[in-house]
Amino acid sequence: MPRKNSAVKNILVVRNDRFGEFLLNIPSLRALRETFNTAKIIIVVSPQVRELAESVPFVDEVMVWGSRKHAFSEKLRLAGILRKKKLDMAIMLNPSRQFNILAFLAGIPVRVGYDRKWGFLLTKKIEDKKHLGERHEIEYNLELVGLVGARTDEFSLSLNLDENKANRLAATFGIGTSDGFIALHPWTSDPIKQWPQENFQILAERLAREQKQKVLVIGGKDELSKGAEAYNHLGENVINMTGKTTLLELAGLLKKSKLLISGDSGPVHLACAVETPVIALFRNDIPGKSAKRWGPRQKDSLVIEKGNLSEITVEEVLGKTKQILGEK
Repeated sequence: MPRKNSAVKNILVVRNDRFGEFLLNIPSLRALRETFNTAKIIIVVSPQVRELAESVPFVDEVMVWGSRKHAFSEKLRLAGILRKKKLDMAIMLNPSRQFNILAFLAGIPVRVGYDRKWGFLLTKKIEDKKHLGERHEIEYNLELVGLVGARTDEFSLSLNLDENKANRLAATFGIGTSDGFIALHPWTSDPIKQWPQENFQILAERLAREQKQKVLVIGGKDELSKGAEAYNHLGENVINMTGKTTLLELAGLLKKSKLLISGDSGPVHLACAVETPVIALFRNDIPGKSAKRWGPRQKDSLVIEKGNLSEITVEEVLGKTKQILGEK
């Protein structure tokens, strides 16, 4: 049985991997806040996710701990810092031998996670079945915090944004506050989830030329040179912003957009967090990478899913775009 809610003063939550995975834990953070409403919630994230984590309304403190290899002295120092915080429970939302050990060394009495990577150090654990793709990632995450009695009826993603900042950023690229545009994210971290790049280029050009839409191409700094090569020459209505925004700035821009078109990637969930519809391109032959587990949950979003991504045509995506925008 979980401890009495009033007895839980400090909760550590660990999710220090990519930002898309982090965002899908926001309902779990809400569940912890609603269940342990007087507790301080401290979350550990990777450096690139810090700004987003500070914008989640259910988080009281953000700690940064990247996934790089840390020296033994650094780990001991962190264990000491955690011990001083007098934590009542630690929840490892992504399996981590390092944090299973650190939570144990810090003397945290309730240690929750998946029965992997030295799971014997945990006091509450479940088998990791995510690779089966039987449920959505949000539901898997809620199942884990449910081990300490945390519950919520609200599964949406939530971020606090400064919309004026987004407007100022858009203005630097010639986009007014009343201008509508479509965001395009042509990149994925995993080649197995990549819709052919030439298809994204054709799509951007046709959205701009045939449908008279402004198209913002977005992406991270890793795609900076590829973005310039592929999209800088497609005309004034295709604006390449690859590598030119922080994640929080990107969230603000997505909130202003009519629609995001993307493969399976973090911006899909960022768009959902700001209530922007998504057309998401998925393959359906690998359960752990399917839309059933990773698809958008935002209202009016659509998934195009096939066993071979190259079978998804530009015409098909254009048709879904018109459907969402209410055009004929």
